[in-house]
Amino acid sequence: MTKRRGRRPVSSSVIRAVGYDPDRRVLEVEFHSGNLYAYDGVAPEVFEQFLRAPSLGRYFNRWIADRYPFARLDQS
Repeated sequence: MTKRRGRRPVSSSVIRAVGYDPDRRVLEVEFHSGNLYAYDGVAPEVFEQFLRAPSLGRYFNRWIADRYPFARLDQS
């Protein structure tokens, strides 16, 4: 990501933090396991709904995982 907005902690038993670059439409999801992924093409509305979801893990599994191209990122 060129313009990194930074990840912010979230309240979830599975997800530790999320970040979003609206210019590139890239969502970063950091899991409590330590894995970090970037999802391409995520619309701003999807990101906002994700943040407002009662369960981030459920929303992620239903509306983001396996619906967008993704890449695992290094945590360096």
